[in-house]
Amino acid sequence: MSGGAEPGPDGRLRCPWGLSTEDYLAYHDTEWGRPVHGDDALFERLCLEAFQSGLSWLTILRRREGFRAAFAGFEIAEVARFTDADKERLLADAGIIRNRAKIDATLANARVLAEWAPGELDALIWSYAPDPATRPAPRKLGDVAAVTPESTALAKALKKRSVRFVGPTTAHALMQACGLVDDHLADCVARGANG
Repeated sequence: MSGGAEPGPDGRLRCPWGLSTEDYLAYHDTEWGRPVHGDDALFERLCLEAFQSGLSWLTILRRREGFRAAFAGFEIAEVARFTDADKERLLADAGIIRNRAKIDATLANARVLAEWAPGELDALIWSYAPDPATRPAPRKLGDVAAVTPESTALAKALKKRSVRFVGPTTAHALMQACGLVDDHLADCVARGANG
C-alpha cells in the first residue's frame, strides 16, 4: 500500500513523513497530534505554522528554540509589548525565519490576542475540532486532507477577529499539530495517542 504506514527503527509502523529524520521521528512520536491547550502554547503553534508557510516544517522545527528565545517564549502579553526596535532585532536574528510579513503578523496578532480574555484563544480554536467519529482514519498519506471545512471555518473566524496570516491550510496544519484532529495513519503506532 503506497503511502501507508512504514516500519520505523524499532519495527513499529509510523506515518512515512515521521521517518525521514530523527527530528521528525521525535516530533511525530511525542508531539504531533497530541492535544495542546493554553493561549500562549496555541499562540506559539499559530505563529510557527504561519512561519512555516512555503517552507518545510523541518526548517521550523530545527529553529524552534531560536524562535522561542526571539519571541519571549511566545508569551502573548510579552510579544504584544514588542517595539520597532524589537522588530529590527527579529529581522536581524539568524536563529529564526527573517520574513518581514510573518514577523509583522506575529507582532500584530500578539497585540490583538492580548486584548482577549484569558482562555478565549484556546476556546475559539478548540470549538472547531470536528467530532472524531465523523473522520475515518486515513489509510495512506493521500487520504490526509490539506484543508477541511473546519479549518476553513477556523481561518475565517480568526481573520474576522483580526488574526493575520492564517488561511485554511495553515489552520488545518495547526489543527493536526495540536490534536484537534488525529491524522496519524490508521496503522501508525501514534494513532489514538491523543486521547
